[in-house]
Amino acid sequence: MIANSLPIGWRLGIYLLAGIAAGISNGIAGGGTFITFPTMLALGVPALSANVSSSVGVLPSYVGGIQGYRQELKRRWPLVRQLLPACLGGVATGAALLLLGRPETFRTIVPWLILGATLLFATGPVITRRIAHLGHHGLRMRALHIGMFAVSVYGGYFGAGLGIMLLALMGLTLPDDLDTLQGLRSALSTIINAVAALIFLVRGHLVAEAVIMLFCGTLIGGYFGTKLIRRLRPITVRILIVTIGLATSMNLLFQ
Repeated sequence: MIANSLPIGWRLGIYLLAGIAAGISNGIAGGGTFITFPTMLALGVPALSANVSSSVGVLPSYVGGIQGYRQELKRRWPLVRQLLPACLGGVATGAALLLLGRPETFRTIVPWLILGATLLFATGPVITRRIAHLGHHGLRMRALHIGMFAVSVYGGYFGAGLGIMLLALMGLTLPDDLDTLQGLRSALSTIINAVAALIFLVRGHLVAEAVIMLFCGTLIGGYFGTKLIRRLRPITVRILIVTIGLATSMNLLFQ
């Protein structure tokens, strides 16, 4: 395994760079787990450990988004509080399915999860362009709560592409502009990942050296990613994420 053949300094450096790249990605467009997860797989970390370690390691990257969109979030905090029960119930369910299930099941499902999330991420611009034309009423709010539970289950179980799934769901159910939706994405992603991280910290399966370096890297990257989003078009980052996601899913499917 590559992880066993590389000196620890190299492994730590790779994790740190992956964390910075993932943090920037999450700050700009989401999808940072598409960088951290395949990096850990390439270093020989088992899929289950790579998944839970990535979930914990990328957590700081979302905090910058809350700061960056605090003005847009001011009037939407009541909605975040309303969605909290669906988020908590969903992420707990997803984490339980992951930790109580057989590792072989996760290894079988994960390529399809990555592929599905990648395709959804790739079509994200098409979805978000329709946001301005969507109405808002009671039925959409019920759909939002049900959908938030389902997305949170996914977030607790795997989570790659969680941000774009949240944007897609909110784009179909809320009338807000993109900046407000980006702020909501950051806030809800932080909640979902924080709850999952607490569960994973208690239950284990974490690769400590990876979590520490990813945590540092995503904290740095998330800060700069949030600064860049106001002035940088995310198309290059989106192409990179989609390419990595497709390559990772194909690699896992044909191993």
